[in-house]
Amino acid sequence: MNNYILTIDQGTTSSRALIFDADGNKLSLGQQEFTQYFPENGWVEHDAMEIWQTTLQSCQTAIQDAAISAEQIRCIGITNQRETTIVWDKNSGQPIYNAIVWQDRRTSDYCDELKARDLDEKIQQKTGLLIDSYFSASKIHWILENVPEARQKAENGELAFGTVDCFLLWQLSRGANHRTDATNASRTMLFNIQCQQWDQELLEIFNIPRSMLPEVLDCGADYGDCVAEYFGHAIPITGIIGDQQAAAFGQCCFYSGMAKSTYGTGCFLLLNTGKQVVKSSNRLLSTVAFRLNGETSYALEGSIFMAGATMQWIRDGLKLIEHASESEALAEQTSDELSVFLVPAFTGLGAPYWDSQARGALFGLTRDSGVKEVVTAALLSVCYQSKDLLVAIEADGGQVNSLRVDGGMANNNFVMQKLADLLSLQVHRPALTETTALGAAYVAGLQAGIFSSLQTISEKWQLDRCFESTKDDAWRERHYQGWLDAVSRTRVSNTHKDE
Repeated sequence: MNNYILTIDQGTTSSRALIFDADGNKLSLGQQEFTQYFPENGWVEHDAMEIWQTTLQSCQTAIQDAAISAEQIRCIGITNQRETTIVWDKNSGQPIYNAIVWQDRRTSDYCDELKARDLDEKIQQKTGLLIDSYFSASKIHWILENVPEARQKAENGELAFGTVDCFLLWQLSRGANHRTDATNASRTMLFNIQCQQWDQELLEIFNIPRSMLPEVLDCGADYGDCVAEYFGHAIPITGIIGDQQAAAFGQCCFYSGMAKSTYGTGCFLLLNTGKQVVKSSNRLLSTVAFRLNGETSYALEGSIFMAGATMQWIRDGLKLIEHASESEALAEQTSDELSVFLVPAFTGLGAPYWDSQARGALFGLTRDSGVKEVVTAALLSVCYQSKDLLVAIEADGGQVNSLRVDGGMANNNFVMQKLADLLSLQVHRPALTETTALGAAYVAGLQAGIFSSLQTISEKWQLDRCFESTKDDAWRERHYQGWLDAVSRTRVSNTHKDE
């Protein structure tokens, strides 16, 4: 039976490929990390060709380890780190500059210029986004202005832009297809989410030629074939969806009011708002949750830049632990009244602050503070930032009754319990926390006919554990106020420094 799905899950620190069967069971995994480049303060880059090579090798490993042939694979689904920007030559397929990663802050000053032109309201109305260097448009603009001959080549129609999914599709199809999906398009700051089209006025604001942009399709669609030479058989590519939307899809958050939070490199909380674009008054993002059969479902999203990446810094930068898994045992030994706060603003603060100038800081250290206190503060920073997002969502009129969680940190019982304590919500961890890859498999499989409906997919979701709050409101308020004070001092210190 050719009912297997190959899912490409291309992330910020590694490229992964998974094989799923027709019941949504994971059969195999191929994974390769790739190089992170930090050429200047606040700059983050990837080698796009290394992304492609590690993706290809991960796919080959996954197919081999599943002990199946390419002929048995019905379709391919792609999910990817969003906003990361690649510009390449249409003739050679070679990038003209490194991929500029979503975390990169080099265009902060340019974004401030746009704000000074009072473009905030216009851009939010069209795109659902806030002006920030996080999104793709300012990164494309930077490449065109700073890479020799890029502007002229773009004007001549010789260059292509794409987010990572789009670049991988181009490579898999050997340049036959320049396409993306509505979720990735909605993160570029060039896509009008109301009418679901590239917006000419936005292209003019950012001075980006329309010829650079890909065709935008539904998440489940005919994206063309992966050529036979890579896996020994041509395989249809039938699904593309950005990683956070894929996680929501894998968590079966198909209906208005359902919410998920993914704890990977960053943390991203999505609340499905149904067919309505809910404009945030609290600096959250309105975005496309998914688009199927020409119908769009929307979401409110809060984005936190540093979650798992904070623990990576604790491990690799400070060398306080050898493995991230050690953090749970250390945290369990730490006082429940910990007054040490780590604000991980290494690349600025995301929602609801959107402060690109803020930088990381550690507060509340005493002579009693040691490794376990700093490690615990790093873990708790993820919970506090999630609380920031929930407060903003509720202020926008959103109602979250329970939270489905996924990503690597969702396996940390200490973090999940503290999350339930701080949010005063039930936190539901599914049996399979590979929900990003699973969501892409569901999208592709739905298009290919492996899955018949969203309802049949919903029935596959299984609970592993429910975490419930064990704390009272006084504990919650005391600790959250300590966090807010730490964030405030982080931002105040940077303001003074700039003056």
